[in-house]
Amino acid sequence: MNPDIEAFVAAIGEELVFCQAIIRRAPRGFSLRHDADRDTPADRLRLVDSKALRALANFTEPGAFRPLKSAPNLPRGWRAELRNPDELSLALNVLYPGAVADWFAARAPSPPITHYREFTARQSGMYRITATLPDLPASAAAAACCHEEFCLKRRLWTVGALPCDDPARKSAIPCLEPCAVMLEFARRIARLEQGVNTGEPSDEAAGPAAECDFNSPENPRRLRFLLEKQRLAATPPA
Repeated sequence: MNPDIEAFVAAIGEELVFCQAIIRRAPRGFSLRHDADRDTPADRLRLVDSKALRALANFTEPGAFRPLKSAPNLPRGWRAELRNPDELSLALNVLYPGAVADWFAARAPSPPITHYREFTARQSGMYRITATLPDLPASAAAAACCHEEFCLKRRLWTVGALPCDDPARKSAIPCLEPCAVMLEFARRIARLEQGVNTGEPSDEAAGPAAECDFNSPENPRRLRFLLEKQRLAATPPA
């Protein structure tokens, strides 16, 4: 057994909430379901295998694609019965790719955290611009993109004076470095800060802006960015 899943299983106790999933020990292994279905009788939940779980995790209940698996929109109504830690590891990696390994890594005395400046300094091509963001818009972009409305990972990396995420507001899954969604969001914000705005207002009949359509002024992360930038600008220095 890998040391990460071995340590994780030891931490479960009788049950453990991991992001939006709840893991419970069962007579023959483990059961897994959406935490919102914790009290739902098993016969009212669809039994899924790892293949069905992968398909389920790719879309929200209304059918929109889930580009970020740690977003708080995991569908409900299912359960998985897992015979051993290896099957549990596979299922969790389907729901939350790399989460158990990151959870284990974050327990080390010196977790492998890569902060925004270090991360963006390595970027090239169209993402090189992300390193040019001053601390205020970079902090606002991180606070917006990683807000619990959009992501349940607990951000351990920082930029400027932005603190790490409050554990009480996030899940047990750590975020050790900016993700691809954050990198693309920072690129879009950097362009906006330079006065380059190619976005067009969304057609109201087309519905809300897609989660990662950062060109749309109606994108919820862009709207959150404006609030966070205003909030941080008004926050006195520590």
